[in-house]
Amino acid sequence: QVQLAESGGGLVQPGGSLKLSCAASGRSLSLTNMGWFRQAPGKQRDLVAQISRYGLPTYADSVKGRFTISRDNAKNTVYLHMNGLKPEDTAVYYCRASWDVYVNWGQGTQVTVSS
Repeated sequence: QVQLAESGGGLVQPGGSLKLSCAASGRSLSLTNMGWFRQAPGKQRDLVAQISRYGLPTYADSVKGRFTISRDNAKNTVYLHMNGLKPEDTAVYYCRASWDVYVNWGQGTQVTVSS
């Protein structure tokens, strides 16, 4: 089991920036694939970005060039740097840890982009 705690969500104006953090405990992130997902009201939960245990990032087309996923193994924390935020980025953002057949989710953090 991995315990995940997200933080950093909030209200931001269009064009603004936020940094989400996902602190993990119970397993080293260097052995774990980490991802950020988001879910808007009435919609399915979609992948935003992920970083493999080897440090390779991938992104959804909708956030390429605006969002960056990074990992600090010493702090066992994954980050999502979000720039150029748009109203359509409004959602609950979830952190996910996966390895072998195991998957753990965080509780989520709300991001609202509005003027």
